Amino acid sequence: MFHFLSDLHLSSETPGIARLFLDYLAFDARAAERIFILGDLFETWPGDDAIDDSESDFARGVADALCCLSDHGTGVSILHGNRDFLLGERFAERAGARLLPDPYLLSLPGGALLLTHGDALCIGDADYQAYRERVRAPAWRDAFLARPLAERKAIAAAMRRRSEAAKRGKAAPAMDVDAIATNQLLRRHGAAAMIHGHTHRPGRHEHLAAGFRAERWVLADWREDRGEYLAWDGRRFSRHALA
Repeated sequence: MFHFLSDLHLSSETPGIARLFLDYLAFDARAAERIFILGDLFETWPGDDAIDDSESDFARGVADALCCLSDHGTGVSILHGNRDFLLGERFAERAGARLLPDPYLLSLPGGALLLTHGDALCIGDADYQAYRERVRAPAWRDAFLARPLAERKAIAAAMRRRSEAAKRGKAAPAMDVDAIATNQLLRRHGAAAMIHGHTHRPGRHEHLAAGFRAERWVLADWREDRGEYLAWDGRRFSRHALA
């Protein structure tokens, strides 16, 4: 059994989501061979040294709960999201997790499954794609992580506020994955299916183009009163709600 989830946006300001997630790790997740968190585990992540910050009991608690699941025997794999792209190996080691590249091709009986956060496919949002390219550059990352942690936290919070304000002014199509780009990515990797998050539009879609057929599963974002994961039991996918 594999579980797939994304867009939890964990923070100390959303205790309901944290409780749901910790309950999931303590119960449902233990029935899985492996869980895949496809980005935006955290609302913001200013750098792995945040784990050692005296004000970061919340982050340490999440990492320790993931490590407990890993010690139980369930594998934990994490992709970067647009909010927590600075998660590094130090956090992964503390959480007993493996950081995966985006996209990541997972071999399953019946075909390959392509895992991605999904933000790179939202090419209709030109402003975001320019921002994404800038902050993913090694030079920007190194310069940002060289700043004091308190300053990084303030910058991350400001970036989050600007992002939320910018989204309110964008048309809906720009916020979704581009069909042509998605088809090209699926064909390039020879994948029979894709799973992603980011758009907060859970659903299942079929892609048909020039004889090529694949399905795309979109994961749900988590809220204070509900969460969701997608499970694969070796034969089919199914959604499971948490409340």
